[in-house]
Amino acid sequence: MSRIGKLPIEAPSGVTVNLKEGALSVKGPKGELDLVLTDDVVVTMEGNSVQVSPRDEDDRRCRAMWGTIRARIQNMVTGVTEGFAKDLELVGVGYRAALKGNDLELNLGFSHPVVHKAPDGISFKCAKPTEIKIEGADKQAVGQVAAEIRRYRPPEPYKGKGIRFAGEQVRRKEGKKK
Repeated sequence: MSRIGKLPIEAPSGVTVNLKEGALSVKGPKGELDLVLTDDVVVTMEGNSVQVSPRDEDDRRCRAMWGTIRARIQNMVTGVTEGFAKDLELVGVGYRAALKGNDLELNLGFSHPVVHKAPDGISFKCAKPTEIKIEGADKQAVGQVAAEIRRYRPPEPYKGKGIRFAGEQVRRKEGKKK
């Protein structure tokens, strides 16, 4: 099965990649990210490129982890150079978002405001009271924080109120009939 080869990842200038016993660290202008490698893949450095290949070409798990680890390393390189962002929209009367220091304060129709603390490496921006932008170098962390914020008030199907991802289509249901 020689159809499987190495997948190279080129590190742009300004990004340093260090490979140490079972761990890979990527450092760039937007921060530093670390990844613990599995035994299913072989990761080598050749100049400023990272080569990823499966340890056993016939093993299904090795091939699956090969693509996963390669994608995670690519996301780390992209994250420390450009960063990742997710946009959320608040839809509903009185739904508002505001920054309190580094934390996000949300008014979502509850009897109290909801405060979401910013984890390390994540920043919030509110251009309008009904829009939230979540930015960071770690793609997984940005998506996780966006999902946690959305979980406070997911969009409901009758009026469409709630927190939704930018551009998300909410399937609407018909109300009661008399």
